[in-house]
Amino acid sequence: MEVDTVVQIYADSKKGSWILGGGWNNDLWGGDLPMASWIDDITPHNPVWLSRMDGHMGLANSVALQLVGITNLSEDPNGGTIMKTSSGEPTGLLIDAAMKLILPWIPEVSVDERREALLRASNLALSRGVTTVVDFGRYYPGESVQLSWEDFADVYQWASYSEKMKIRVCLFFPLETWSSLADLINKTGHVLSDWVYLGGVKAFADGSLGSNSALFHEPYADEPHNYGLQVMELESLLSMTMASDKSGLQVAIHAIGDRANDLVLDMYKSVVVTTGKRDQRFRIEHAQHLASGTAARFGDQGIVASMQPQHLLDDADSARKKLGVDRAERESYLFQSLLANNALLALGSDWPVADINPLCAIRTAMKRIPPGWDNAWIPSERISLTDALIAHTLSAARACFLENDVGSLSPGKIADFVILSTSSWEDFAAEVSASIEATYVSGVQAYP
Repeated sequence: MEVDTVVQIYADSKKGSWILGGGWNNDLWGGDLPMASWIDDITPHNPVWLSRMDGHMGLANSVALQLVGITNLSEDPNGGTIMKTSSGEPTGLLIDAAMKLILPWIPEVSVDERREALLRASNLALSRGVTTVVDFGRYYPGESVQLSWEDFADVYQWASYSEKMKIRVCLFFPLETWSSLADLINKTGHVLSDWVYLGGVKAFADGSLGSNSALFHEPYADEPHNYGLQVMELESLLSMTMASDKSGLQVAIHAIGDRANDLVLDMYKSVVVTTGKRDQRFRIEHAQHLASGTAARFGDQGIVASMQPQHLLDDADSARKKLGVDRAERESYLFQSLLANNALLALGSDWPVADINPLCAIRTAMKRIPPGWDNAWIPSERISLTDALIAHTLSAARACFLENDVGSLSPGKIADFVILSTSSWEDFAAEVSASIEATYVSGVQAYP
């Protein structure tokens, strides 16, 4: 969100009301992090909260900081950082779990707005050829763990019972609420309707690269004393993962930095030793940076690598700055290495952080050419059209236990499919350029 946008919203806002926005990316303006002073003069009477595009950092103005009581005496919460100047004054930036200091003060979005958002999001997905999504909910470090449950009751159950669902959703809930999900599945099963599936639970191991809070074995090149953040204490993460697995729940954990991925893989291994090996399909969400030998662990342990090619476009330049060129090019977005080591690679979008556009994501996985670049970033990690298609369809379905229903056009499965503007896979593989002409759900045209 740019300053002139904030000015316009402020002009239209009632004194004292919250001004909310987001989507900013400091890497696009050279990397400097914003400060409250950038917007204080134009928002003297309203609290402001502007989240970064990855959801792991946000900017508050001084009015908001004063309202919630964040001062130079405020201490960092576990798993979060209150950014401060060299003199100890808060800059306005809150990272990961520190966002919990401000988020409860922000007015809740109404039920009607959330229901309308689902319908609009579903129409967008259909226009991009997407018929099934995994929804991890409004769950970020610092957010209330109840938001996902409120959306389940107020939005998804309403839409399902009212026959307003347009796409299929597999829902994951915060790991802290594993017992509630286990109780619900014991009563209803995983399949609530033709549209809504109960998947599993999700947690965070670290933050994001863009917020310098992804957890690494080595420090950031641009912050030599910063190794990133471990968002949840390992003992707590392990005990809840163990309990979830004993209850038969699938577990997905966000890990971006190389150390975070190793920590989660170690933890999953210890859980299996304790609870026993079965078809757990443990997931790591993002798996963006992997140390030497870690890609092989995904295959050996049977861990799902749930990745998003479009993040590569934003991260290619910033990773080289934040990690150094050699380190970034050894361990970033190792699609081919994961496949070569028999990992289940499931590709998606992470929308709304990145655009929900499978055709563009397929092109990125195949080409790996960031904006402004002439050549591929780490060309050895490019994958074929066939592998990119499978990762977006059958493997993505298998990654959430839905391969018997969706993921391919096969006898006995649901007839969800798209019609592309090209009739030649050879032409598509060469240019990776096509558009969605029609999307069908259960054999019925749903778009346009």
